Amino acid sequence: MLLIITFCIIIFIQSFFYLFIFVRFSFAKTKVTNPNFPPVSLIICSKNEAKNLQYFLPEFACQKYPLFEIVLIDDASTDQSLNIMLNFKKKYASENLLIQIIGIDEKSSNGKKAALALGIKSSKFEHLLLTDADCKPKSTQWISEMNTQFSEKKSLILGYGAYRKIKKSFLNKLIRFETLFTAIQYFSYAKAGIAYMGVGRNIAYQKREFLKADGFNNHLKISSGDDDLFVNQIANRYNTAICFEKNSYTISEPKTIFKEWIQQKRRHITTASHYKFIHKFLLGIFYLSQISFWILAFTLLVLQIDTVLVSSLILIRLIIWYIIIYKSAKKLNEKDLIRFAPIYEISIIFIQFYILIRNIFAPPKHW
Repeated sequence: MLLIITFCIIIFIQSFFYLFIFVRFSFAKTKVTNPNFPPVSLIICSKNEAKNLQYFLPEFACQKYPLFEIVLIDDASTDQSLNIMLNFKKKYASENLLIQIIGIDEKSSNGKKAALALGIKSSKFEHLLLTDADCKPKSTQWISEMNTQFSEKKSLILGYGAYRKIKKSFLNKLIRFETLFTAIQYFSYAKAGIAYMGVGRNIAYQKREFLKADGFNNHLKISSGDDDLFVNQIANRYNTAICFEKNSYTISEPKTIFKEWIQQKRRHITTASHYKFIHKFLLGIFYLSQISFWILAFTLLVLQIDTVLVSSLILIRLIIWYIIIYKSAKKLNEKDLIRFAPIYEISIIFIQFYILIRNIFAPPKHW
C-alpha cells in the first residue's frame, strides 16, 4: 500500500512539472519584439581549437547583418589558432564586419571566464552574442533572429545550441536527447519567470548587464559556469527572453566517444550546486521524481501490485510526457528522437546518477 501511495505522489509531481512548467515552452509561440538591427559584438573564446576555427569561422563571416564585429580570444593556445584568426581577419574584415583578435599568453591565462571577460570588455558594441569555437550558426540569419528578442526590457536572450546529427549512433542520440530535454527545462523556467541557465553555445545579452553584475567575479573560481551561473545570477522575470526560431540555432560538434562525453557532462554538472535555492529545489525534486517513477513502475509491475491502477498511472504519465516531448522536439527540429524517447530518458537519468556519484568523490577541475 505504501508503494502505491508513493507512486501516486510521484505521478502527481511529474504531472505538475509537465502540465504547469514544461508546457509553457512546448506550446509557446515566437514573439518578435525588435525589428531593428543594432550593431552586435560576437564573442568567441577558444583554446587549442585550430581545426574548428579553420572550419567554422567563415560561417560566421557569412552572416547577413548590417554591422557586427567578431571578437576572437585566443586563450594561450599552443596550436595554430592565433595564425588562423589572423588569416581570417585579413580575408574577411570589412566595413560592416569588424574583427578584433585578443591573444592571451600562458603567463596571463587564467581560465575561460577571465578570457571571455577580457573579450567582452574589449567589445565595441552594447549587444553581445556569445558562442563556442566548435559551433557554427544554422543559418545566415542567426544574428538577426537572436537580436529580434532584444527590447527595452529584455536584455538577456537564451538560444538553442543543437548538436550535429550522426546517423546510426546511439551516443549521438543520447547527447541530443539530453540537450533537447535540458532546453525544454531552461526555456520553460524562463517562460515561467524563473530562468536558471542558458548555454554558452548560443546566448545573448547586453554589455551593461555584464558590467552591472561585475562580470563573472561572483563565481570566477569555479571553472565552469560562464553561461549557466551567469544567467542564474542576472536573470529575472522581466529581463529574460527565449529564442527558438529554427534559423536562430547553433550547431556544435558532438562527442563521439562515450568517455569524453561523460567527462564533459561531469564538468558541466559541477555548477548546479551554486544555483539559487529555488532552482536547486525544483531541479532536485524533478530529478528525484523522474528516477523514482521508473524504479517504482518497474518494481510494482514485477511484483504485480495493483497492476490495473499502476498500468493506468504509467500510461497517464507517458501520454503527458510524450505530448511535451513531441511538441518540443518538433519545435527544435529533433523529431527523430521521439520514437525511442523513453529509452533515451531512462539512459540519461541513470547516467546523471552515475555522474553525480563520481563528482562527489572526484570533481573535475579544468575547463
